[in-house]
Amino acid sequence: MDKRAPDNRSIGVFDSGMGGLTAVRRLHALMPKENIIYFGDTSRVPYGTRGRDTIVKYARQDVAFLRQFDLKAIVIACNTVSSVALDLLAEENNIPIIGTVEPACRRAMTMTKNGRVGVIGTAATMRSGAYEKYLHKKDGTLRLFTQACPLFVPLVENGRVHRGDIVIETVAAEYLAPLKEAGVDTLILGCTHYPLLEEVISDYMGPDVTLIDSGAEAANLASTQFNPNDGPGGTRYYVSDDPVGFDRLAGLFLQEDVETNAGLVDISRF
Repeated sequence: MDKRAPDNRSIGVFDSGMGGLTAVRRLHALMPKENIIYFGDTSRVPYGTRGRDTIVKYARQDVAFLRQFDLKAIVIACNTVSSVALDLLAEENNIPIIGTVEPACRRAMTMTKNGRVGVIGTAATMRSGAYEKYLHKKDGTLRLFTQACPLFVPLVENGRVHRGDIVIETVAAEYLAPLKEAGVDTLILGCTHYPLLEEVISDYMGPDVTLIDSGAEAANLASTQFNPNDGPGGTRYYVSDDPVGFDRLAGLFLQEDVETNAGLVDISRF
């Protein structure tokens, strides 16, 4: 039994769009009694094609919106922001700010057997070198192979995620071919949208390649960082554009039938 005093403040979670819901899904599984505030910046998705200054600006606005609520932590369910702006956001806020890069790297280091680790993510995440910096600092013997996959996010946001869909299978094969050729045995899904493509990616890479869900690993870390709520818990959803579209697709990411009833936010005000 957890003897820590309950902390009934909410957990804030944000992403450039809907992908961060895969982290929320894991938070629901780990901590069903928690209150969660989710913000998806659907008017400006994807972040991964933007420059650093724009990503930092957007991330600060996302955090400013979430800080309206009484929060005990923020989970950056976006690898692009985690790669580019985590340290800055952590300095600017007085609550824990939890990203995706470090926990995903830790898991990959424990899972790889041949020392060949692949990372796929947005162009901005790959440009940042965040995964290379962390893994090479912790274990210089690892060989890291990275691949930007810019078409994955828009395809996922449009529901093109299923095995047998020739569009996503063709795009996945093109992106993943160099990693398969390199013989990686562990592949970090360095974008919280990518777990929706797990079947397609696993089919191509083969059963001997372990996939690491970066959003789930961030949620795992978050569950150890603060005192738990004592219930009953609930999640509120907000977006910066097209709440109807968000509501329609949210169940695909959360893997449950749920009425999200997303609220619309003018993020430019923050």
